[in-house]
Amino acid sequence: MRFTLRQMTPQELDRLVEIDVSERGTVVYAFTNGQLETSPETWHRPSWTAQSWREEYWITLLGVNGLRITGAFDQDRLVGIAVLRPHLTQNTAQLAALFVSRDHRRQGIAKALAEEACLMAKEHGHSEVYVSATPSESAVGFYMNQGFAPTVHVHPELYALEPEDIHMVKSL
Repeated sequence: MRFTLRQMTPQELDRLVEIDVSERGTVVYAFTNGQLETSPETWHRPSWTAQSWREEYWITLLGVNGLRITGAFDQDRLVGIAVLRPHLTQNTAQLAALFVSRDHRRQGIAKALAEEACLMAKEHGHSEVYVSATPSESAVGFYMNQGFAPTVHVHPELYALEPEDIHMVKSL
């Protein structure tokens, strides 16, 4: 499948409802005492409404200087998005969001979005990217395959917002 990446403006975010974030799983991760552990747990994330998207943490970052929103498009349809927040710390950018529509997963879109975000982080002079990953097998596995690793040096603000997530860092 062919797709294109391009920068999006905050005015285009009403298109987020085009992305079907629904997913099911039977395993979740936890990072305890420096160890990544799995446990069986059946879970389901339904598709999101426009209101669900507006309630996402990263939406509050829209006024952050330098915030970069990259969309992945299959022709004219939005099928993925990555949001990079530069300057989380002096040396660290944050991959604040990464979503790919259910029917477009496992086609290289998430990888391309993550690579683009890391490239932009480097351009901002950062030496690492921080992500707070949903503790699902697919999310944690994806980030590990992209070179991210769980960190014991969590960002306090982000950990307070998402303590169940797996906080990970990638060196650039």
